[in-house]
Amino acid sequence: MENGLDIIDEVGDNHYMSSGDTPMRADAFELSDDEKIAKIESHFAAIMHTLGLDLSDDSLKGTPKRVAKMYVKEIFGGLDPKKAPTSSDFENKYQYVEMLVEKDITLYSTCEHHFLPIVGKAHVAYFSKGKVIGLSKMNRIVEYYAKRPQVQERLTMQVVRHLQKYLGTDDVACVIDAKHLCVNSRGIKDIQSSTVTSEFGGKFNDIEVRKEFLNYLQMKVGV
Repeated sequence: MENGLDIIDEVGDNHYMSSGDTPMRADAFELSDDEKIAKIESHFAAIMHTLGLDLSDDSLKGTPKRVAKMYVKEIFGGLDPKKAPTSSDFENKYQYVEMLVEKDITLYSTCEHHFLPIVGKAHVAYFSKGKVIGLSKMNRIVEYYAKRPQVQERLTMQVVRHLQKYLGTDDVACVIDAKHLCVNSRGIKDIQSSTVTSEFGGKFNDIEVRKEFLNYLQMKVGV
């Protein structure tokens, strides 16, 4: 029978997702950003010390503070609901009824199992049911959910659910193609492979509509 450590390793190495929502404690926001930075700085300094690094060295002594600020203010900023994008929506006055696709959205996230980068592209599409959204807001929605410890499947689902709720339609789709450095730089060390995930809602469950969306992703745009 597997012991606890074996199960923990299996979950991490196989990138299992336990929840469709980001797992958060009830007291997640009781500390201010400055208090979180101070705590993380202290903890990260202890990690570096345990590894045998000399924190009095000019190159290293500022690292704990830099990492703490980066975690709270930048790469994990999407954990804070106050930073959720305020989406600009407009009435679809010109009655555009075809598919709208925002492709090749640059994506940087962090694997929640090893805290290593996930780097790739997101492609998002929807059919309007009366509302349209500012194009840059689609990028910001992807960025918001990416800026947290993530599993790629969950990230894909969160982008779709956010847009479905905001636009008032099930007709939303998202495909993400990304490289995981926990696969590329450790473990199997396969630098060629990438991971593709998709979430299709409403009309996108029709095979012809789905094909149309995927065909758009193959298009080359001239500059």
